[in-house]
Amino acid sequence: MALLQISEPGGKSSTPAHRIAVGIDLGTTNSLVAASCGSGVEVLPGSDGSYLLPSVVDYSNSGSPIVGSAAKARISEDPNNIINSVKRLLGRSQSEVVQTPQFQNYDFDQSRAEAAPAIITSAGVKDPIQISADILRTLVDRAETCLKGKPEGAVITVPAHFNDAQRQQTKDAAKLIGLNVLRLLNEPTAAAIAYGLDSNDQGNVVVFDLGGGTFDVSLLSLQKGVFEVLSTGGDTALGGDDFDHLLADWIKDAVKLEQLSESQNAQLLNYAVLIKHQLSEFDEVPLEFLNWSGTISAGEFARLTDDLVKRTILTCRRVLRDGKMKIEEIDNIVMVGGSTRMPVVRAAVSEFFGKQPLTDIDPDKVVAIGAGIQADVLIGNKSTDDFLLLDVTPLSLGIETMGELVEKIIPRNTTIPVAKAQEFTTFKDGQTAMTLHIVQGERELVSDCRSLARFELRDIPPMVAGAAKIRVTFQVDADGLLSVMAEELNTDKTAEIQVKPSYGLDAEAIEQMLQTSHDNAKADLEIRALREAQIEARQLIDAINSAKEVDGLLLIDEEAVLIDAVIRQIESVIQIGPSTRIHELTEELNRVSSDFAARRMDLHIGKALKGETIDEVQ
Repeated sequence: MALLQISEPGGKSSTPAHRIAVGIDLGTTNSLVAASCGSGVEVLPGSDGSYLLPSVVDYSNSGSPIVGSAAKARISEDPNNIINSVKRLLGRSQSEVVQTPQFQNYDFDQSRAEAAPAIITSAGVKDPIQISADILRTLVDRAETCLKGKPEGAVITVPAHFNDAQRQQTKDAAKLIGLNVLRLLNEPTAAAIAYGLDSNDQGNVVVFDLGGGTFDVSLLSLQKGVFEVLSTGGDTALGGDDFDHLLADWIKDAVKLEQLSESQNAQLLNYAVLIKHQLSEFDEVPLEFLNWSGTISAGEFARLTDDLVKRTILTCRRVLRDGKMKIEEIDNIVMVGGSTRMPVVRAAVSEFFGKQPLTDIDPDKVVAIGAGIQADVLIGNKSTDDFLLLDVTPLSLGIETMGELVEKIIPRNTTIPVAKAQEFTTFKDGQTAMTLHIVQGERELVSDCRSLARFELRDIPPMVAGAAKIRVTFQVDADGLLSVMAEELNTDKTAEIQVKPSYGLDAEAIEQMLQTSHDNAKADLEIRALREAQIEARQLIDAINSAKEVDGLLLIDEEAVLIDAVIRQIESVIQIGPSTRIHELTEELNRVSSDFAARRMDLHIGKALKGETIDEVQ
């Protein structure tokens, strides 16, 4: 968005007043809001002076919900009505989450198994969009109080691996409270904006984002004001909470307790969080729980959490591999999320990359600050020439073709916003409609990918197979939302769809799809080669059979015998392959039928030109 200066009478130009826009870090554990205040963007505090708003909502009464610290303090008292970690419910179906231990306290509306989760509370049935909207409303109220005005728009951050359904539901939550979303921004990218503008860094940057409940790594190239995400990776089932639970279990084993009450478990977990924070400052911390006392050292904590830390480094390796970059090419590592304060995490990152990570900006605030900077640009308070921001698609997007194969139109890690088109054609004579099946994934077969949507292009003029030209255009906007249009080029007939499924994949599922693709790469290519060979052979056989029905009298007996013999050979191997043998026999069928094809062509050209003069033909 840009502002135009309007000239006043007399030739003077008016300078637009400063407009209010906010950046919102809508987090799994905590949320923040930031805005331009005076000389720069700052995170705005609540009435209690705290910048962090716990992403917890209390629906224990029918009045207005309670959001934040007060709700968090009462979780153990009323776990059925106090909702936390709602971000993990966005874009997922109820059947996916009801068995998750984290959400088993909640009473779900059983009539909506395959729809978005619906939690029954004392204040009524609440879905993830409504719960997220209540958190956003509290943040906007905080901004209005601090800025003495209503924000005209907001940039809201989302995990890099959020898919189209999760992004759309985030926008729907904002719409529910009348908040204008200027843009959805990947959390690691927001951190890069904060550091890129504050310290004028250029080069290749890894953003290491370990929050309370989710983990993301992004590889970005920052050059001459252009921010480009080269690759991303992550794990929505990994965060600071996992370190807390490990430490709590360690203490429980040390105390030799088999069973704890619900309130004791909550007390133990809170105590583990406190000890974790102390271990970030001291080499050894004394422990006292119930009637037991002991100590834990930083070394013991490092050994206890070693597997979790290794998981973060494994993701870093994958991101570098996907971005085709070596460790020595990385100029900076930006640490994001409160969990990156842990020395064990910082030490592992420093050792892997061979340099100290950047921690100048408070890791809890850096994402919100980046979102605030971007909001200031988009509302028109700062020149858009300062930087350009480019994100990427987490998985390939494509369309189903004959043989249940996937034709990838937008490859994984393509910079967005993007639009790409490819031409297709009909498979059968006289075909007047085409079903388009949109899929997402890295495998070669449709059955191994995720189905996004289907729609039809109708009223295609009846033509011989292969004559129609269907251009399919995929467009992904800056928020990562996909639209697909199909157009028949001879008649301008079009059909279009916005791909907004009710729920989608989380980052763990995406990572699993990528790993499965890697593990099955060789087998997938063999299957694709076989399917393509089958399609080519069947098309040739169908064409020859159709030609025999029309012009069978042109066939010489010896030719007919040879053609039928090769067709029988193809049919004997077409189901099992190998593809090389099918290709060989297809070439042989082309060879033995070539004279028949030539006589047909001569006959039909002669008929077409009969009665025409040379001048008329020319």
